[in-house]
Amino acid sequence: MKNLQSLLVDSHAHLDSKPYKTDLDAVIERARDNGVGHILTVGCDLESSRASIDLALRYPNIYAAVGIHPHDASTVNDDVIAELARMIESVDKIVAVGETGLDFYRDHSPRDQQRDSFRRHIQLAKDSDKPLIIHDRDAHDEVIQIMQEENAAEIGGVLHCFSGDLAMARKCVEMGFYISFAGPLTYPKNDALRKIAQTLPIDVMLVETDCPYLSPQNWRGKRCEPAYVRATAEKLAEVKGLTLEDVARITSLNAWRLFGIGEIDQSTRIAYVIRNSLYLNITNRCTNSCTFCAKFKDFTVKGHQLCLEREPTVNDVMTAIGDPSGYDEVVFCGYGEPLLRLDLVKEVASYLKQKNITVRINTDGQASLVHGRNILPELAGLVDSISVSLNAPDAATYQKICRSDFGEQGYEALKDFLREARQHIPTVTATAVTLPGIDINACRKVADELQVEFRARVYNEVG
Repeated sequence: MKNLQSLLVDSHAHLDSKPYKTDLDAVIERARDNGVGHILTVGCDLESSRASIDLALRYPNIYAAVGIHPHDASTVNDDVIAELARMIESVDKIVAVGETGLDFYRDHSPRDQQRDSFRRHIQLAKDSDKPLIIHDRDAHDEVIQIMQEENAAEIGGVLHCFSGDLAMARKCVEMGFYISFAGPLTYPKNDALRKIAQTLPIDVMLVETDCPYLSPQNWRGKRCEPAYVRATAEKLAEVKGLTLEDVARITSLNAWRLFGIGEIDQSTRIAYVIRNSLYLNITNRCTNSCTFCAKFKDFTVKGHQLCLEREPTVNDVMTAIGDPSGYDEVVFCGYGEPLLRLDLVKEVASYLKQKNITVRINTDGQASLVHGRNILPELAGLVDSISVSLNAPDAATYQKICRSDFGEQGYEALKDFLREARQHIPTVTATAVTLPGIDINACRKVADELQVEFRARVYNEVG
């Protein structure tokens, strides 16, 4: 079985459950063998919350959440909330409040008591500065309503084992919540859930087992355990068109951001892998200041931290590349405009072509303006494909959203760049981000007029 460089996090388990009483050590070992580095075990009542704390204190890779499940909401009163608060205050490895929420499928507790308990848990999370773990079953509208009324966005958290629709998922994400997927993502008839996973950016996702429940398809009807989170991650990778390593790296970073679980490599990256392409991050400078650029919030792309402390030299880049023979392509594309460093691009690309490596450049198409000459003949024979960010059907719209240093002249320059690129580079593609308000069909028409290929890039899905 392939070892994962980035270990998975099972972000929701119930390891205190009776099915693990006789073989918990073996269960934890199997999880590690399957690339699961950390597990969050979640309380459902006071007893299981205490048991979860005990497990977190016994095992270094296990963390705990404490709360009262909506099934037991009828037990919640001031004393119970005070006891949960004492637990949180006394144990560092408690990283969340929950699970809490609403369950209108089983209705084990009266609905008014479920609502009251949910609101109390939200306030507890705020008071203790811990994120929420929210359970929602057949109560989608009321869950959102209470989250909004209680301003749950102030603290954030996760909708665990998500079962709502895409509209609900988007509302949760807008409030700063993560969406977590469990075994049901793998069920053959669950196309609707997979569509949600396909549509949302993976930067807002977690993976979990909810074990001992909801085993992935290959183990349905059997006890679930943390090792099986790998199967959910594999399905998520398939849905998103990523590798398992990508999903492990990204969802583990998400778990670290939300819960503080694990040790995430936040060091600067010059060469970083997504799918089976090697990307080169050679500058953070850019000729544009695009309104939609994610780097104004965060320099992370698919779990890689790309904020450079300094611009790398040619030797730095060569060292970071290592042996490029195993990759489908090498792409000059980081959080900046690579053709600002034209000489470095040419030198590194020449080295790569000597090794018969496919080379691609992602650019804003304004390099000829920057350098004061037509630079495309200098890339002939060095670059196999080039993607140019068109992003708008006209100069005024382009300047409004991309804010070029060259004003509206920048848009005309990138169109000239696209025309000229066809003479020197085998594959030329104009791209546009599906930003709300942008006419993608009009952008496609511009690309057709320029006789280049066109690709729409999903807004808020970087990399």
